[in-house]
Amino acid sequence: MSHREELEKMNNTKLTIFNIPIGWFLLIVVITLFAMYTGNLPAGIVGALLIMMVLGEFFGWIGDRTPILRSYLGGGAIVAIFGSAFLKHMNWMPEETTSMIADFMQVGGFLNLYIAGLITGSILSIDSKVLMKAGTRFAIPLLAGVATAIVIGGTMGLLIGDGFIQTVLIIVLPLMGGGMGLGGVPMSQLYSDVLGNDPSYYISLLVPAIALGNLFAIVLASVLNGLGNKFPKLTGNGVMIPGFQYEKQKETDYSISQLGIGLIAGLLFLTIATLLGKLIPLHPFALMILMLAIFKITNILPKFLVDAAISWFHFVLKNWTYALLVGIGITFTDLNVIIEAFTFEFVLIVGITVIGVMLMTGFIGKLVGIYPIEASITAGLGMISMGGTGDVSVLAAARRMELMAFCQIASTLGASLILLLADFFANLL
Repeated sequence: MSHREELEKMNNTKLTIFNIPIGWFLLIVVITLFAMYTGNLPAGIVGALLIMMVLGEFFGWIGDRTPILRSYLGGGAIVAIFGSAFLKHMNWMPEETTSMIADFMQVGGFLNLYIAGLITGSILSIDSKVLMKAGTRFAIPLLAGVATAIVIGGTMGLLIGDGFIQTVLIIVLPLMGGGMGLGGVPMSQLYSDVLGNDPSYYISLLVPAIALGNLFAIVLASVLNGLGNKFPKLTGNGVMIPGFQYEKQKETDYSISQLGIGLIAGLLFLTIATLLGKLIPLHPFALMILMLAIFKITNILPKFLVDAAISWFHFVLKNWTYALLVGIGITFTDLNVIIEAFTFEFVLIVGITVIGVMLMTGFIGKLVGIYPIEASITAGLGMISMGGTGDVSVLAAARRMELMAFCQIASTLGASLILLLADFFANLL
């Protein structure tokens, strides 16, 4: 083994946070917190992004290495949201810093920048063959799952909750919305646009359903894996349709120029969707998802643009996800509202809804020629899980990582349907 290989091996075995040796990262934390508590954080994007990234990666590192949190509660994503929300709730973060982060998230547009990159890259990264060959068949159990969630959840809300429409808006739709980035965050903005309250009010109402739904999805995925082992005829062991195979996605090679092009692509598609929103009465995020799905299926976009958008998507996902979740925790998460939401009735509504969706998607999947366990995992639990990290957790629990492409379809294309329904039900109030 060469000296260089020995060094690389030593570096790979070191404990790191954000690919930084832990000692150096902790020094960065100390310097950042010292600047914050002495009122010397630079104003605007510099100070806001620094504290969000440092705290986000630190909280994420803790959550992703805490066994119960990692396995059943969303890991680092949950710790980043609620850890930062707790700092604000206890007044352990200076008001100057929380205001700076809130301005950066909303007025500064960081939230829209992240969502634009996420939506563009996640949809364009799905194999078009998967969309064309399996999309139509897969859409049937997915739609059945959404309908089941609305009927069961809304009815439960009518019987023991706050009414049919209110329960659909606050529990069912965020539950099926594909997590925070594609679901909870744009949904809170949509509710704010339609109903007039601040997005922070709605995000605090939506987070409990998203978090608890993620927990149920992971646990039930493990149960489905055990069921498949006991009854082999119910599962394709990672293959959705008998006799159908699809190519695994290739990893993207990054370059500086690609990242720049990808950034422009994400912002451009959001701008186009905003322009279309002036003509079509749909939310720009919903229009953006539908537009990109059409572009992907028809292969209209040039390869260099698709590759660049996927590169930027992976950059944003890898480097800014925990930072965004810190911003969500500080700007949009009210712990008092969340604590009040976790009632017995709330847990019962979420649990029965998730189980109903799992059973219905498996049943309908069987009818259309999809293995029922794979249908339940992807069209059902894949929509309920907490975005990308939730998809990974669900598929890891189910031991079927091969289904990631279908979970992406459920959480991205399915998210467009959920946003459309959110717009529809919000206008009924």
